[in-house]
Amino acid sequence: MMRFDLTAAPADLAQLREELQHPGSGGFCAFEGWVRNNNEGREVSGLEYEAYTELAIAEGERILAEAAERYGVLAASAVHRVGDLKIGDLAVWIGASAPHRDEAFRACRYIIDEIKHRLPIWKKEHYLEGDTAWVACSHTERAHEMEAPHVHGNHHGHSHTHEHHHATERANFTPDYSRQTRLRDVGESGQAKLAAARVLVIGAGGLGVPVISYLAGAGVGTLGIVDHDVLDASNLHRQVMYDARDVGQRKVDLAARRVAALNPTVQVQTYAEPLTAETVVDVFAQYDLVVECTDDLASRYLASDAAVLTGTPVVLASVYQYEGQLQVVTGVPGEPCLRCLWPEPPAPGLAGSCVESGVLGPVPGVLGTMQAMEALKLLLGLPRPADHALQLVNLLDGTSQRLPIDASTGCALHGGCVAVARRALEQAQAEDDIERHFHHLDEAIAAGFAVVDVREADEIAAAPLHVTSLRIPSGEIAACSLAGIDRHVLLVCASGRRSALAARTLRERGVDAWSLAGGVVALTTSAAS
Repeated sequence: MMRFDLTAAPADLAQLREELQHPGSGGFCAFEGWVRNNNEGREVSGLEYEAYTELAIAEGERILAEAAERYGVLAASAVHRVGDLKIGDLAVWIGASAPHRDEAFRACRYIIDEIKHRLPIWKKEHYLEGDTAWVACSHTERAHEMEAPHVHGNHHGHSHTHEHHHATERANFTPDYSRQTRLRDVGESGQAKLAAARVLVIGAGGLGVPVISYLAGAGVGTLGIVDHDVLDASNLHRQVMYDARDVGQRKVDLAARRVAALNPTVQVQTYAEPLTAETVVDVFAQYDLVVECTDDLASRYLASDAAVLTGTPVVLASVYQYEGQLQVVTGVPGEPCLRCLWPEPPAPGLAGSCVESGVLGPVPGVLGTMQAMEALKLLLGLPRPADHALQLVNLLDGTSQRLPIDASTGCALHGGCVAVARRALEQAQAEDDIERHFHHLDEAIAAGFAVVDVREADEIAAAPLHVTSLRIPSGEIAACSLAGIDRHVLLVCASGRRSALAARTLRERGVDAWSLAGGVVALTTSAAS
């Protein structure tokens, strides 16, 4: 049951709770909002609520449906009072039942936050002094912001525009860039370059957070943000643009909101699905510069290839525990790319991610800040080293060194960067898609997949799947027989890299194998217990 009501009469709480009982529920959570006797230092004698009834009910029901989809709740309802209320009256009640208590908690929090920001309900406060005042409606500030999850419209099928975010704030806000325009190499002309620039940031995690923050703060006119992940509590120690209230929400939406709050003059274009070999060239062509901030080797190689083919510079970085690497691929003919140094990506199991290897928060923070600096140098035409090198940074001993990249080797031995990048992209486009996107593993089961968990035992113990699965570590998959499985197989690992390699191995043996895109970390909360 999903129901939203507006009522002038007091709510029957016992009936509301009874209606939400479900045999599959293991947890129930309720929120109650009461009328208090003060607001912002003024003594309140009562409240008066008015609503645009039809629109409020329709939007309220939509919010409940979103909560059900995001958190897997089995039943939810919300009741909001209208008319005159006195001190101590119940103004709003929300309840949710779900298989697990955490899902019920998160769903309740999501519903009340969205009701507060999105519903056309207005509140008039009555004060003890005798006067009244309509309280500013916070939902108007986020009207466009909250439309993003429902709007699909460009030819890539995964982009949302946020350029109307906080329109009122943008009209009234004048950025002050005086600290950077005082630099002789920047000045007003440099600031104008930044305002006209379009930068794509791939990944809104540990590296992407400082990149997005500093580029928005610097006044880059348009930021594109690519990220398909949702925020997990384990992200917060290094992704400090977000906070605990954001857990479970899409990073791409959270990042867009943060940019709007930091610098409302910046326009944001969001991409809620990963770039692919089919889309990457078209997307890169829309931007002046790209900053690749994922911990995904395939994404870095794809970005390097697209940079070469489109002539769009890309700033690459990676992190391993206490160390980091930084490289700029200029996209200029004759200058080296990522494949000049490493022609092919190493096997996924040989390159650990933050999920698998661990990381201290400041490490991606430092490398992301360095990426932001390289991006600004390129946009402003500031001096850069003449040599082309991979910069290695060790944050334990504080050392940094540059590993030269010789453009006469690597790709030059195989026809040059453009030829190599074109072949790699064509090969990627020709390959059968090996990834499947699911928000919940229940969806995969319903679609007829047998789930195979290729993580190690300690990883499974830390984050077990809530569905029946076969457990085969990725290192053993090549020697393991799956003869007893007569349907398609969905392989699952932490981030999607090991499972993709395992899926390819199984396909060579004739198994209809697929990899869960993004791995366990990309699943919504209800997909893992």
